[in-house]
Amino acid sequence: MSETLSIAVAQLNPTVGDVQGNLARIRQARAAARDADLLVCSELALIGYPPEDLVLRPAVVAATRRAVHDLAAETVDGPAVLATTPWADEGTLYNAAVLVAGGRIHAVRYKYELPNYGVFDEKRLFCAGPLPDPIDFRGVRLGVMICEDMWYPTVAHHLADSGARMLIVPNGSPFERAKLDHRVALALERSRETGLPLMYVNQVGGQDELVFDGGSFVINADHAVAVRLPVWHEATTTTRWTREANGWSCATGELAPVPAEPGNTYHALMIGLRDYVNKNCFPGVLLGLSGGIDSAVTACVAVDALGRDRVMAVRLPSRFTSDDSQIDAALSAARLGIRLETIPIAGPVDAIEGVLQPLFAGRERDITEENIQARVRGLLLMAISNKFRSMLLTTGNKSEMSVGYATLYGDMCGGYSVLKDQYKTDVYALAAWRNRCIPEGALGPSGEVVPARVMSKAPTAELRPNQKDQDTLPEYADLDAMLRGLVEEERSVDDIAREGHAREAVSRTQNMLFTAEYKRRQAPPGVKTSSRSFGRDRRYPITNRFRDDDGRDRTR
Repeated sequence: MSETLSIAVAQLNPTVGDVQGNLARIRQARAAARDADLLVCSELALIGYPPEDLVLRPAVVAATRRAVHDLAAETVDGPAVLATTPWADEGTLYNAAVLVAGGRIHAVRYKYELPNYGVFDEKRLFCAGPLPDPIDFRGVRLGVMICEDMWYPTVAHHLADSGARMLIVPNGSPFERAKLDHRVALALERSRETGLPLMYVNQVGGQDELVFDGGSFVINADHAVAVRLPVWHEATTTTRWTREANGWSCATGELAPVPAEPGNTYHALMIGLRDYVNKNCFPGVLLGLSGGIDSAVTACVAVDALGRDRVMAVRLPSRFTSDDSQIDAALSAARLGIRLETIPIAGPVDAIEGVLQPLFAGRERDITEENIQARVRGLLLMAISNKFRSMLLTTGNKSEMSVGYATLYGDMCGGYSVLKDQYKTDVYALAAWRNRCIPEGALGPSGEVVPARVMSKAPTAELRPNQKDQDTLPEYADLDAMLRGLVEEERSVDDIAREGHAREAVSRTQNMLFTAEYKRRQAPPGVKTSSRSFGRDRRYPITNRFRDDDGRDRTR
């Protein structure tokens, strides 16, 4: 029976569907941890998480099974591997952890708790396995719990009652603000309940609208954090364990710092964009640079993620674009060192209005003509995207998308939205932080990259003379507070109004929120950072007549 054990944590950045590429990453981690007894991967590391309906293809499941057998054959020497993969057994598909050791498959365990809320819908993909028994490895009984199994006490209690001496938790836990603290708190609960140490292994990197922050850790039975890996970076770290009189204990190792907000969210945006662009093989990105705060911050994130040579900005001035906006856009581009092109749109707008004039004769100018400008910009930017194969970034924020303050097929055009889950007040906070700090791994310059004059000006779409956002919307501080209550917290109009907001303003904001659902269904993806992002998290019907008005439903 072993008195010591070395277990390597493989905090990797898999690509969904790239079975051979993910296998190569695991092999590299195994080589880096060649003196370890066991290498532990994050959840579904061979296929990438979340695989969504990809795992319903038999060819995908067969490919991952072959990869497991290939990996098993390589474990005659060197570390064993706790590989994680879809696993079919007699026609039933499971989310599995497979221990390969000594040249063979040593044990298979299945996920018991399948999450089916928020961004997760595993019940439509996998079957829940039976309660897992411990795995005997070198005389040590390992209790393997897969991700959601740690969120509830059932699996941990069963493993402890069945003789497990430590808990190992492969995870695919996406980032959202303050979630790392929540993970540690849950791990501490399971450790206290069972009296066992716990190893938590999370993946890192972006996958569509989700981004994973890593931050893997080990908690000893005395509730002390013995090891914490860095967030936002791949890492392979070997932990050292010793059997003591009262059980197994992990030696203190790396204790990486936990970044504070809003820097942590900025990292999420940067890594999410970087992986979306690189994993989908785009050569670079472009965006419309208006001189406003949203496009300035989007450009900054893009340069930090990809480098200035892979980012192109375009000014598209109309007759209503101020000289200050042109100057501010040029200043933002110069601070970041990116290419800036200028394409005036007055001619195309006039041509389109001329074509429509016979049909619109006798009608006043209104939002229709304003939206023509936005749609001309969208058309031109998409043409540049097509020609140069660079992905177009939209620059709108969550406040605007919440209330529909955006133009379909205009400023909503694009393949990715960096600020999709950032309220306007968040955008200002991110800009102020980035002007003070440069993120680790960023490819952009340090210093004041978002010009002070951009941060201090009143937000405007400049689609009519002297237009300001607050002509149509409440002040953003008030709007964002109301929206957080309506979106993240699902609170009633009356409840939010009791916090000091005018009830009429809250009711109007709720109406705009519900009415704009059809626009959000057509919006591009973007990084989830909150507890309730649009798209994967919050799924409201487009046709919806409910309004919270004096506590009663109403029709309109």
